[in-house]
Amino acid sequence: MNGLIEVRGARLHNLRDVDVDLPRDALVAVTGVSGSGKSSLAFGTIHGESQRRYLDSVAPYARRLLHTAVDPQVRDVRGLPPTVALEQGRGGAGARSTVGTVTTTGSTLRMLWSRCGDYPAGAPRLDSDHFSANTAVGACPGCGGVAVVHEPTEDSMVPDPSLSIAEGAIAAWPGAWLGKNYRDIVATLGHDIDAPWRELSAETRRWILFTDEQPVVTVVPTRDADRINRPYQGTFSSAARYVRRTLAESRSATARRRMLRFVQTSSCPTCEGRRLRPDALAVRWGGLAIDEAAALPVEELLRRLQERRRRVDDEHGTGTASTGQAAAQAERVLLEDLVGRLELLEDLGLGHLSLGRPATGVSAGELQRLRLATALRSGLFGVVYVLDEPSAGLHPRDVDQLVALLRALVEAGNTVVVVEHDMAVVRRCDWVVDVGPGAGREGGELLCSGPVSELAATPASPTAAFLDEPVHPALVLGERTGPRPPTGTLALRGLHRHTVRGLDLDLPLGVVTVVNGISGSGKTSLLDAVHDVVGARLATVEDLPDAADEENEDEGEDADVTALGQVGTSGTGAPRRVVRITQRPIGRTPRSTLATYTGLWDAVRKAFAATPEAKAIRFGPGRFSFNTTAGQCPECTGEGAVAIELLFLPGAYAPCPRCRGARFAEESLAVTWHGHTVADLLAMTVREAREALDGIPPAARALAALDALGLGYLTLGQPATELSGGEAQRIKLATELQKQRRSATLYLFDEPTTGLHPADVHRLLAQLHALADGGHTVLLAEHDPVAVATADHLVELGPGAGDAGGRVVSSAPR
Repeated sequence: MNGLIEVRGARLHNLRDVDVDLPRDALVAVTGVSGSGKSSLAFGTIHGESQRRYLDSVAPYARRLLHTAVDPQVRDVRGLPPTVALEQGRGGAGARSTVGTVTTTGSTLRMLWSRCGDYPAGAPRLDSDHFSANTAVGACPGCGGVAVVHEPTEDSMVPDPSLSIAEGAIAAWPGAWLGKNYRDIVATLGHDIDAPWRELSAETRRWILFTDEQPVVTVVPTRDADRINRPYQGTFSSAARYVRRTLAESRSATARRRMLRFVQTSSCPTCEGRRLRPDALAVRWGGLAIDEAAALPVEELLRRLQERRRRVDDEHGTGTASTGQAAAQAERVLLEDLVGRLELLEDLGLGHLSLGRPATGVSAGELQRLRLATALRSGLFGVVYVLDEPSAGLHPRDVDQLVALLRALVEAGNTVVVVEHDMAVVRRCDWVVDVGPGAGREGGELLCSGPVSELAATPASPTAAFLDEPVHPALVLGERTGPRPPTGTLALRGLHRHTVRGLDLDLPLGVVTVVNGISGSGKTSLLDAVHDVVGARLATVEDLPDAADEENEDEGEDADVTALGQVGTSGTGAPRRVVRITQRPIGRTPRSTLATYTGLWDAVRKAFAATPEAKAIRFGPGRFSFNTTAGQCPECTGEGAVAIELLFLPGAYAPCPRCRGARFAEESLAVTWHGHTVADLLAMTVREAREALDGIPPAARALAALDALGLGYLTLGQPATELSGGEAQRIKLATELQKQRRSATLYLFDEPTTGLHPADVHRLLAQLHALADGGHTVLLAEHDPVAVATADHLVELGPGAGDAGGRVVSSAPR
């Protein structure tokens, strides 16, 4: 070990003036319960200080502004090299990003086809851009490179022809005022808007739906009798024109998602779904077009490349390369790079992915490992890599290879700091820093910093109890030891979704079932298939709302493809509802908070509006929301921060100078409830708020559910943008638990223990087993040994990944 990274006086978030030394050129684990301050130390302090030092090199004007927004709140950090942070989450992976673009492997693959491909006789050579669907010269002109076309039809835009235009027959038109505007224009043009749609002439229906004309007419609206009806000039837009314009121009994922309901989506007839122009698709290498190669699993593509490299080496070594020495050397260089990159992906347990797979279709753990593979190929040394739980979503069999690759980074002269919960990884580290003992205001203390053996001898550390014994079934099951008997069976037949093809499964009802298998074996695809098939046949589908995610709304994605299969039931406990709870964010802006998402803030606002102070000045519930004009601070419009625009640098945020981060208008803060302002309550943790809001039953129920899931350390005003995927999933579960539903429900979870400390894993699983005790059925895809050891029923998928997976290897009670 060469020197130390010396942190002195770390105070970010809940850190309590922490002093800690980390060895350089070592593998260091940072542990602690969820919310203890691990990420604040690793990312906020160590990586944040590195960022601050870099920004010190910018112009003085920019530096003065940035210091208000980039502040690691640490007294001093010595011996700190440059840092590279790889966090969980999407991290800017756009709708057109693929595994190939994230790892930069796609560029080399395109170069291989460009330089070394077999061209048709007489065809000109193409540069690498011609082999990319994300460039103007490469994208298919028929679909713009997204593989599908969306065509508005009469059936898709008018789902119920028995309705009249006045009754909303043209479902593709917008709602509210604009939709009424279009209906009024149609009436003004002399068409009958009260007759059933099917009774209108074919010519009239075709014109209203598909015309490119945009007549401007004077409309005299029909309004309520007490409202002034002023004529106005209205411009008509056909339904198809409105749909196409929305899909092409709208930046709202919600608006685009709505429009996709009113089109028929089919494979692009120009490229037949292959995304590229014909001249690029005509070039072949190794008998494959580039899209065919990008669709192969990495492990299969790697074998082909390795075989070709051996042949090139043989030919080049004997000097008999048929395409000439220069061409053979160019191909050899490209193959060396590709093989090296793909070998890393396979070593990281990602061999089941294909280079053409959208980045939005891989898990957060897979995405982080893709970036890790890129870092390993970068050749950097003397760098601190800060990783956020790199083992997330990884099957236990792949952990050894992950640790070996992290060791490779260390051996190359780097320091690797991992925020980690997997004790199998922690035990293999050189050094461990444990933060705690609790979460939020009950954490932030340094409990241990030293070799891993010292952690086991730290009685104050909650992590120490799980280091050598990670599974404690009694914490989940209580006194019960055996699996609970099922109440019935859900017979699933012929399930098809991605890697799951023709799968048959008997799912026991009224119990907790864990689906296990290596990464890429089809666990998530199985959950998707069960969700679609059971939801369509038996139940009301209730996906708990996520944030509107622009990244996942690419028009070329098959997000709306429904799984195929059949379902039947026997016994009792057949689900009447299907609820899927994912780790997708609960909000994309600071306006979405824990309090607003769970709905508890509605009850709080009503309580404030019922106070004598509020009644005296006629303040309604809206005055106590930072998302309304009346209630929010006019300076920051309820965000608590103001944007700072900088030339040549990304924008930054600083606390609002008027409300100082409180978010509310001064008048709203003047009203108190039991001595608290609305800003006071938002600043409270869940645990603190349980006592303060005990007198408001709806809020108390929500807070109790959050606390039971180990989220007592979060503040009510915690912005959704600052929540981890695991925290978001538990907030969704708490939102569901507080509803006190009685009808039998099928709950679907995809790796709910991701990002959780072993203590929190046991707490979460106890809640999931409580659902089964209440007569519900729980199905979760998991690798965690605690989930596997305490499940009532186990399903193993495999035997391999990708095309080699998607089959039931075993299905039996624990």
